[in-house]
Amino acid sequence: MHESFPVVFNLTWLIPLFPLLSFGLIILFFNRWKRVSHWIAIGSIGLSFVVAQLIFWAAIGIHTLGEEPFHAAFPWLPVGEGWFTMGVLVDPLTVAGLFMVPLVCLMIFIYSVGYMHGDPRYSRFFAYISLFACGMLGLVVADNLLMLFIFWEVMGLCSYLLIGFWFEKRSAYLAGIKAFITTRIGDVIMFVGMLYLYSQTGYLSYEHIFAPETLHTLAETSVTLPLVGTLPVATVIAILIFGGAVGKSSQFPLHVWLPDAMEGPTPVSALIHAATMVSAGVFMVARMFPIFAAVEHGPQLTVVAFIGTFTALFAATIAVAQNDIKRVLAYSTISQLGYMIAALGIGAYVAGIFHLLTHAFFKALLFLGSGSVIHGMEHAHHEVAHGEHGHEPFDPNDMMGMGGLLKRMPFTAWTFIIGGLALSGFPIITAGFWSKDEIFADAWTHGHIVVFWTLAVAALLTAFYTGRQIFMTFFGEPRTKVAEHVPESVPWVTVPLVVLAFFAVVGGWVGIPEDFPLLGGILHNPFHHFIGSLAEALHIEAEAVPFNFFPLAVSLVVALGGLFLGWLVYGWKPMKAGDPDPLVKALGPIHTLLRNKYYIDEIYAAVFIRPTVWLANQVYTWIDRGAIDGILHTIARVAFAIALGNRWFDRNIVDGVVNLVGNSVTWTGRAVRPLQTGRVQNYLLVALIPVLLIIALYMYLF
Repeated sequence: MHESFPVVFNLTWLIPLFPLLSFGLIILFFNRWKRVSHWIAIGSIGLSFVVAQLIFWAAIGIHTLGEEPFHAAFPWLPVGEGWFTMGVLVDPLTVAGLFMVPLVCLMIFIYSVGYMHGDPRYSRFFAYISLFACGMLGLVVADNLLMLFIFWEVMGLCSYLLIGFWFEKRSAYLAGIKAFITTRIGDVIMFVGMLYLYSQTGYLSYEHIFAPETLHTLAETSVTLPLVGTLPVATVIAILIFGGAVGKSSQFPLHVWLPDAMEGPTPVSALIHAATMVSAGVFMVARMFPIFAAVEHGPQLTVVAFIGTFTALFAATIAVAQNDIKRVLAYSTISQLGYMIAALGIGAYVAGIFHLLTHAFFKALLFLGSGSVIHGMEHAHHEVAHGEHGHEPFDPNDMMGMGGLLKRMPFTAWTFIIGGLALSGFPIITAGFWSKDEIFADAWTHGHIVVFWTLAVAALLTAFYTGRQIFMTFFGEPRTKVAEHVPESVPWVTVPLVVLAFFAVVGGWVGIPEDFPLLGGILHNPFHHFIGSLAEALHIEAEAVPFNFFPLAVSLVVALGGLFLGWLVYGWKPMKAGDPDPLVKALGPIHTLLRNKYYIDEIYAAVFIRPTVWLANQVYTWIDRGAIDGILHTIARVAFAIALGNRWFDRNIVDGVVNLVGNSVTWTGRAVRPLQTGRVQNYLLVALIPVLLIIALYMYLF
């Protein structure tokens, strides 16, 4: 261990421990006291936040942290002649995660007090989100792949519990099952990759598997696979491990679970989309990137780049045609995760991580803002339904029934607009601009032209559907009576929105390129230097790309152009009550295709789910009920027949012998009972007769 490490680094292991203790305390002792439960949860994540901040500010002053990270481990499991160790690792990637995750989680926890007020399972909710936060924090500080996977699976469990939290609704518990099963597919693939990595190296700790000699061996060793041919072992391991990220970060074709995850409470959506779950997949790829980069010009990074790029455009097109305010953001998250995956696939290591962090702030802001809108709509509907206006069909998530909420919910509206501008990459003043622009610049500079233009089109669509969402929700006139009565949310809800809006703006300033005109020399791009030191230590090419006006111009055009197009369609002449969506007529059958998500769910149902259900029914009918139950029933009948035979033998033979003995005694007793008269004279007579007989016999013989 490096002697110069600050003492606070020794507290790293406490960061995931605090929310874990919160989970245990609430579940075991305080689940009946709602206020105590939320204070325990907020206090625990607050302590994690404080310790994380102490580590963050101590770490940014250590310039050698990338080359000599802090590492503390203890023996956990005996393996052969040695031990498998578990521990914590503090390097620049860990520090970046520790700045974002506890901060966003803390804001979501505070927000949840206002949002979940009155829920009958209020305490259970705070226990679950505490465990959820523990999973992500443990994954961030883990020093080996197995420990990462353990916390990875903790988050998988929590996603199931929280997506289906309102399990009274059929759609909610089905969404939880869908998320659990879909992500398990990727997790199994990832686990196979872990086993293969361990079989080839004998290690899962980052310190050993990222050693140059280990990476060289994995790159030089080949394996022949059916239908694929000969590939380097490092390539096979990287692609298998990437399968976990495809599931967890909802990349095509395992993206289908994330939109349905909106069935959970909005704070859960924010956790999944910003601070935990989907961020974990990108973080894992960034953590394991030396394996991905071990083989130069290998297919593994091409696979990563293709999946990310395709997903970014694919999800952006679907988001254009969605009317559910949270579902638009869900597909937006899938698209933005595609940006990050694509960035890592083209080798833009720093840019991918940078966008992961900035996206967490503005996407958490957008989800919490949408939750504030939904909460307000539900409250207003309650008033309208019991007032003079009567009852009307109502969906609190449907943007078609909103409009004009800027006047009714100013805090929510303006913070949501800030988050939307950041998501769109509004130039200069938003964090999203700087992180997206860096991805564009890296793709253009290194000749990834297809990736560049595909992401540019996706960015244009992103700005358009974000503008569409903002104008449909907050501008114009209310399109329903419910929208006319929406109140602003309580401070428990609005204060976290303001904090996240602040970071959605200033969070990108730490990544302004040094050679950017006028602004580059202010902060000297500290983020790139910090993460770049880790990349350099891991022998990953991560040099800052020189300033180029063309990708900047494209970034400006797609961001501003998309927002302008959104204003042109939805802002210039705002929709009124009863008006159809202008896109329906403009796009025609294409809109139907997009609204139905390319019918991917229906295709999966036809190709995978229904055949699986049919096969399960056949197995149940013919194998389970026919063969297995038939054999078991036959055995049962034979056993029953044997039992009947045993009963006959027991009753007629065993019981017969025993009863015969008993009856013989009874009969004998009855025979001799007359001799028992109770008169002494009789007894003397009986005794005298044998004596006389003996005397007579004696006299006869002698």
